[in-house]
Amino acid sequence: MTTRQGGGLVSASSGSGERVEQLLRQVSPDRFDTYEALLHALADGQLWMLLWQGTSGSHDAQYGNMDVDGYGYAPCVTSPQELAASGWTRAHEVVTGRRVAATLYRQRWGVWLNPHAPGGGVGIPWLDLRRIATGLDQVPAGPLRISEPTLELPQFYALLAQNAHRTPNIRALRRAWVQPALGAPYLAIGHDLYEDGDRAAEDVRLMVRQSVGAVPDGLAVSSVAMADDYDPVAMWLRANSRPFFDRDAHAGAAPGGVTGGGAASAQGYPRAY
Repeated sequence: MTTRQGGGLVSASSGSGERVEQLLRQVSPDRFDTYEALLHALADGQLWMLLWQGTSGSHDAQYGNMDVDGYGYAPCVTSPQELAASGWTRAHEVVTGRRVAATLYRQRWGVWLNPHAPGGGVGIPWLDLRRIATGLDQVPAGPLRISEPTLELPQFYALLAQNAHRTPNIRALRRAWVQPALGAPYLAIGHDLYEDGDRAAEDVRLMVRQSVGAVPDGLAVSSVAMADDYDPVAMWLRANSRPFFDRDAHAGAAPGGVTGGGAASAQGYPRAY
């Protein structure tokens, strides 16, 4: 989340739009719970996307764009009343929050809500659009604080490496300690595979299940696909970590790199807070 000078909104509409605008008035950098509620309201609501060219449904339709601190956002408004207040004279497109999130996050674009409002509105980074598109309860709330694990877990890592060695499709394993904005911290295990697919995913789940018995009670462990170019933990692992299991290195070959981009410094949050 980012805001312009901490401003808010003064109007309201009915239904989900009213809920969104009520939450916009309450959002601030230290209110993670309010921001999370805003994301849920956006997922279930509608947005009025401002078109720079074309009309809704036309082949040449193109959203407007904003650049904030080097990150791209598509401007939009949250109700017909806000559309009128914005003074926008070109066309617009009404779309569900979940649908526009699925469209924009893969292009690493966020949305900017009510940029005409006092204070400049509120920006939703593309990583949070990814959470809306894939399920807010399935992806940890950001911004994430990610670092090297400091817990001493030699038995777990040894067992995990042993089970990975027995799983031919596992190429390498990496690790990170993740602290979400909301919720408990957890240990992330990044897995680099030779081939993806349903069978590969089941192999990873089996490997983790066979190893978690060595994890202390109360410690959460999550697996992360290194091939996911949009996962912030995978992005951090690619940029900052070395494998603790590397099949290619064990075989005497030069360790292979992970395809895909995304440096840790470009995770889609214009400002840390």
